[in-house]
Amino acid sequence: MSVQPAPVRHVLILGGTTEARRLAERLAADPSVRVTSSLAGRVAEPRLPAGQVRIGGFGGPSGLASWLREQHVDALIDATHPFAGTISRNAAEAAAEVHVPLLALRRPSWVPVPGDRWHPVDSLAEAADALPGLGRRVFLTTGRQGLAAFAHLTDHHFLARSVDAPEAPMPPHTEVLLDRGPFTLDGERAVCREHRIDVLVTKDSGGAATAPKLTAARELGLPVVIVRRPELPRGVPAVPDVPGALAWLASPVRAL
Repeated sequence: MSVQPAPVRHVLILGGTTEARRLAERLAADPSVRVTSSLAGRVAEPRLPAGQVRIGGFGGPSGLASWLREQHVDALIDATHPFAGTISRNAAEAAAEVHVPLLALRRPSWVPVPGDRWHPVDSLAEAADALPGLGRRVFLTTGRQGLAAFAHLTDHHFLARSVDAPEAPMPPHTEVLLDRGPFTLDGERAVCREHRIDVLVTKDSGGAATAPKLTAARELGLPVVIVRRPELPRGVPAVPDVPGALAWLASPVRAL
């Protein structure tokens, strides 16, 4: 009597973050797992993960639910950027509709240390409102899609760093720096000094790849306007790293 091989289980990973790529690499090495990574398509030349890759949206929660059902997905990992709130909400709705287990993989938030001059806010609009009292030469590291919130600030000079070129509207005095992390402390010090930066604006993305700018700001005595990350959808479990995600997938409930 022959022994039937265990069925291949399908895991869908949402996001092109560093953690998403590392998880895809680990799962792609397991012959009992089929892994698909879904990228939003907002970066012109994304770093492609191991395994199968799809690029583009699903058409909201209903479209994602249909894809989960049609592709026989056994587990869904939301490893998107901490500020991809719409995608996370869609994932929660879709997973609940088709009864697919959902996990959020989120790197921990940054934590201030002595010497930091942080000014936490809840939105880019609040970040823009805080700038007039903090500085005029702004290092803006909130991504190419966030510049519109600062477009009305005509008395400030912005150095806007992003992977791809931003689109209008943007502040009238904006210099664009196209670059992709990880960044070094020496490099961040040099950027701040060369451009005479006196205030940093960033999102609480967490992780090590872009954290050196916070150290550079602390060393230079610069204020930092930091946008708090949105809450995860209620009831969605979360882990901070790839080992935690692998442990969740290997639990008896998931049977992966």
